[in-house]
Amino acid sequence: MSYYWFKAFHLIGVVVWFAGLFYLVRLFVYHAEANQQPEPAQTILKNQYAIMEKRLYNIITTPGMIVTVAMAIGLITVEPEILKSGWLHIKFAFVALLLIYHFYCGRIMKRLEKGDCNWTGQQFRALNEAPTVLLVVIVMLAVFKDSLPLDLTTWLIVALVIAMAASIQLYAKKRRLDQEKLTL
Repeated sequence: MSYYWFKAFHLIGVVVWFAGLFYLVRLFVYHAEANQQPEPAQTILKNQYAIMEKRLYNIITTPGMIVTVAMAIGLITVEPEILKSGWLHIKFAFVALLLIYHFYCGRIMKRLEKGDCNWTGQQFRALNEAPTVLLVVIVMLAVFKDSLPLDLTTWLIVALVIAMAASIQLYAKKRRLDQEKLTL
């Protein structure tokens, strides 16, 4: 029975962690775009985004990460033979990338607060695609394990995800260009 408790809270942790990561980088977009506002709006917005980013990172995102990792350790202690599975080692590699991404976002957050981050809103939008890719790969590995399908259907789904990401980027570019036209 403990296996199911660990698994349930592992999944809850994953949902919370990813929700926090997705929203955190969206806040970075707004924070960077606040530079285009006149004073005093610029300072007010940047201060507000810094508060929101810090609270999100410390109260939601990081605890979600901790619950995810702790429950994964719990799952492994209950079912240690799973460590012999090749798919799990690949999943660990992608989770390691996700952990690096998490702490990198923490670093960016501190740089934004100090005012020494020169990233644009567009660059942050692109950065926000990374956890999406990691989420898809990690979930696919967890669901399919050693029998990850690499048939035509899988590649069509991968193409659909890439097309969705590209359309989001194109829409953001269109919005930015429309905004530039309005300011002229």
